[in-house]
Amino acid sequence: MSAVTTLERMESSSNTRELLTLNVGDQIFGIPILQVQDVLGAQKITRVPLAPPAIAGSLNLRGRIVTAINMRACLGMPDRDAGAKTMSVVVENNGELYSLMIDSVGDVMNLPYSDYEKNPATLSPQWRSLCQGIYRLKDKLLVVLDVPRLLEGLQPQE
Repeated sequence: MSAVTTLERMESSSNTRELLTLNVGDQIFGIPILQVQDVLGAQKITRVPLAPPAIAGSLNLRGRIVTAINMRACLGMPDRDAGAKTMSVVVENNGELYSLMIDSVGDVMNLPYSDYEKNPATLSPQWRSLCQGIYRLKDKLLVVLDVPRLLEGLQPQE
């Protein structure tokens, strides 16, 4: 059984969904809290030669090599300003750790499943391919990232 199926079953046993919110540019995103391994401040990233733009490099996390993902590149957003602070949310996928480089981390939100909506047609195709759906908050749209699909898209094609 896949980790995503288990995660969905665990979440669906309650009427709410716990999401860690994170900001990339002016947009707020959510990741299911059960997928989050760690939250890190700015880290020293070692560039990987010839890596695609979405791969920022790698970092050492307590002796493990972690692939750092540039979320702005994945989402088609402009690079952050030089010297701007970054944060990372570490997630695990298929036994490997990945650090999603973001602008800032928000709160953990408990949102009712009844407010969850599938991706709207107006969401850009690039974002639609990386997202599960949305929650309409009071003043913003929270886009729920599909972490396994995001990371799958970064794997080299054979």
